[in-house]
Amino acid sequence: METVQKILLVITIIGAINWGLIGIMDFNLVALIFGEGTFFSKVVYTLVGISGLVNIGILLGHIEFERA
Repeated sequence: METVQKILLVITIIGAINWGLIGIMDFNLVALIFGEGTFFSKVVYTLVGISGLVNIGILLGHIEFERA
């Protein structure tokens, strides 16, 4: 499972870098590589979104909540 988590983390980092490029330089690397609005670019965006959601679950799973 640790390998899957690392892969998902890498995908999330790639998405974060792409958003950073969009914000700083108005440059979309995914659109440059796969084309704007193509099937492959939508797959990349979907994978990044799913990876982010899974990483939220991993983060919350590592946080210990105190019970009153």
